[in-house]
Amino acid sequence: MAEITAQLVMKLRQITNAGMMDCKKALLETSGDLDAAVDLLRKKGMATAAKKASREAREGAIAQCILPGSRAGVLVEVNCETDFVAKNEMFRTFADQVARTLAEDSNADLEALRTDAVARIRENIQITRHHRLEVEGPGLVAGYIHTGAKVGVLAAIGCGKAETAEQEAFRQLVRDITLQIAAGSPVAIAREQVDPALLEKEKEIYANSEAVKNKPPQAVAKIIEGKLEKFLQGICLVDQGFVKRNSEVSVKEQVAEVARELGDEVTIRSFVRFQVGES
Repeated sequence: MAEITAQLVMKLRQITNAGMMDCKKALLETSGDLDAAVDLLRKKGMATAAKKASREAREGAIAQCILPGSRAGVLVEVNCETDFVAKNEMFRTFADQVARTLAEDSNADLEALRTDAVARIRENIQITRHHRLEVEGPGLVAGYIHTGAKVGVLAAIGCGKAETAEQEAFRQLVRDITLQIAAGSPVAIAREQVDPALLEKEKEIYANSEAVKNKPPQAVAKIIEGKLEKFLQGICLVDQGFVKRNSEVSVKEQVAEVARELGDEVTIRSFVRFQVGES
């Protein structure tokens, strides 16, 4: 059994927003298993959020580089030891340099560059991960780094005609989609891309939650169906409420509206979202 430390209790509280004592009890019941404790609190209706339990506490920044022509780009996470360095201009410049280098050559050897940065900044620096996106056919790749460089997005949006990619309405939609991904934190573009194992886990949590306790099977099935629908609307990009219109329309509806204005088809091909400290 893992030691139930104050730090572990606090981490569970940060993940779930549950009370301190509830977090401690959940950890005791699950022998210190953080993921299991999150699920237990959700079943008891005590967790108001279910963030990634695997998130690690490390500092750093997200950087991006879009190649000329906006048909390919790279998103990268670079980590350091302290938040002070993460905000340092020298460190941010290094992160941008890494993104540019990887955009030009995904297999570039960055070790000499990293070692030089460590010597100049005097902290351990790691190039943790990167992801490259390209768009095939007409379309654009766009990136967005949120204020503070803790969250970054890369998205590939396609269209049917080459001239559509030059239209300001299309370019604005692409920018809006990157902002949506940053704010909404989706895990998939559409429902058919959601991992079935994730859905089964959600169903199991709902089926064992306080909300369905002592209710007849027919009512339980409806509750589970309603909760699963809400869950999917939250994690699927096209089903999310479009943030720039106060969620009055879905992302799917906004894309369709702009497509009609342009007289073309518009498709969200792929995206990646990085947040500093994710495993």
